Amino acid sequence: MARPTVPPLTKPEMGLAGVGALAAAAVGALGLIASFDAVSAAAARWGFGEPWMLPVGIDVAIPVFTVANLLLIRMDMALAWVRFVPWVLTLITCGLNVAAGHDVWAKVAHGTMPLLWVVFSEIGAHIYAVRIGAATGRRMEKIRFSRWLLAFPSTFALWRRMTLWEVTSYTEALAREKERQLARADLRERYGRKWRTKTPRRERVMLRMGDLAPATEQDTPALPPVENPPAPPTQPTPRLRRQAKSKAKGTVQRSFEELLTAARTVSATWTDAELNAEAVRTAVHCSAANARKLRDALKAERAGGRPLHAVDTVIGDSGEGAAA
Repeated sequence: MARPTVPPLTKPEMGLAGVGALAAAAVGALGLIASFDAVSAAAARWGFGEPWMLPVGIDVAIPVFTVANLLLIRMDMALAWVRFVPWVLTLITCGLNVAAGHDVWAKVAHGTMPLLWVVFSEIGAHIYAVRIGAATGRRMEKIRFSRWLLAFPSTFALWRRMTLWEVTSYTEALAREKERQLARADLRERYGRKWRTKTPRRERVMLRMGDLAPATEQDTPALPPVENPPAPPTQPTPRLRRQAKSKAKGTVQRSFEELLTAARTVSATWTDAELNAEAVRTAVHCSAANARKLRDALKAERAGGRPLHAVDTVIGDSGEGAAA
């Protein structure tokens, strides 16, 4: 079961977040400006020809590396050491500001102001990293502190498996852990107390990875070989295929006279230009060869002005005329 996602921020919440971000940037900028005098004085004592260059260089480098860290996180190319550069530069600035203070509270005040910038930048980097990790699926969800407190050994084993096998979802890791526990109970019930030594090596490895299902699938028994396998059916000839297709469609083979009669009926109103083999084939539903023969016969009828008879038709009048 997937963990429900966090709903997006509403407009009032977005406005509040924007105001907070602007205020944080303003406070951080004030902290950097406040440390300018202290760092400049320290640079002058150290013999810098241009004392202002040291505080400007450090204070500008802090936001630059902060922005670089955020961009690397955005492009999913985060470098672990980049996030610590602003911290080191800020600690240097804090140390110089603390040294400029005359009493304890002055030192605390001078050291606190530059530290605010890094705190706010770390909050922004954390929000960025969480959002980008959730979008790419590479961010590993954290385990609850209460689970660490109540069951440290099993929680450490769960965290170890999440890290080793790149299981980023805590919910999925818990589901795998339940399946692993059920599979472990099943193996112990099958092999007894010494199930660790009797279990096949492959199943032990799968159990260690958390991929072994609770119910082990039984192998499907192989069928006995057949001594005399049946011969494959012979392929039907093209003629048999056509006959089978005709029977399947329920069509009846028609003679040329029947086709000619049907062609005369459908083409009675056609013009000579419309009388062609394709039109006859489509109207009568016959083969292309018969369509050409019907076309020629119909054109001959129209040219002679009288209907043609089939070749095998015996005309009695013709015989009587020949006899006369």
